[in-house]
Amino acid sequence: MAIPKIQSYPLPFKQDYPAAKVKWKIEKNRVALLIHDMQDYFINFYGEDSPLIQEVINNIAQMKAWCVENHIPVFYTAQPVKQNDEDRALLNDMWGPGLTAYPEQAEIVQKLAPTQHDVVLTKWRYSAFYHSNLQNQLKEMGKDQLIICGVYAHIGVLQTAAEAFMNGIQPFVVGDSVADFSLQDHLFALQYVHRNLGVVEDAQSVIAS
Repeated sequence: MAIPKIQSYPLPFKQDYPAAKVKWKIEKNRVALLIHDMQDYFINFYGEDSPLIQEVINNIAQMKAWCVENHIPVFYTAQPVKQNDEDRALLNDMWGPGLTAYPEQAEIVQKLAPTQHDVVLTKWRYSAFYHSNLQNQLKEMGKDQLIICGVYAHIGVLQTAAEAFMNGIQPFVVGDSVADFSLQDHLFALQYVHRNLGVVEDAQSVIAS
């Protein structure tokens, strides 16, 4: 099964999902930003000129600029072009060969392209923490909060947020800076975060932190 073509949908508002159980607030000296899976391959499923994905990209770009201005570290995840069957394992059963079949689509979308000051993590499974040194790097930097944005909300974004929580890192998922297969999937992810493991913010609230 491959990723389906994705239709645009309106980004949800705060009133569309329940309030968080916790009162965590983003603190600049404690936080890092993770831009999750914003490679051409994953974004191309939204088609050209998708209003949804353009809004998400613009929001992420604003947050990254805020992070750079405030000396907040920025991480990316990116699946490698070459993934043998052992590397992909059960991902082959679930999604087929994925990016491996489209190596020309491996780059991060141009508007969000990483710089030499950013850290690009090799992505092997849904969670950014799997077989990466993200947790150790955050610890070495003294960061115990993680702002998460990107695609897809109910898959990699949610799994990364859950693993952050289980490792003592407060996750902040940015509701208008993630995208998904549908509004239903998008809302599921945000609702799950608020009910079980973190805080959902919007991009402007992050920038105002």
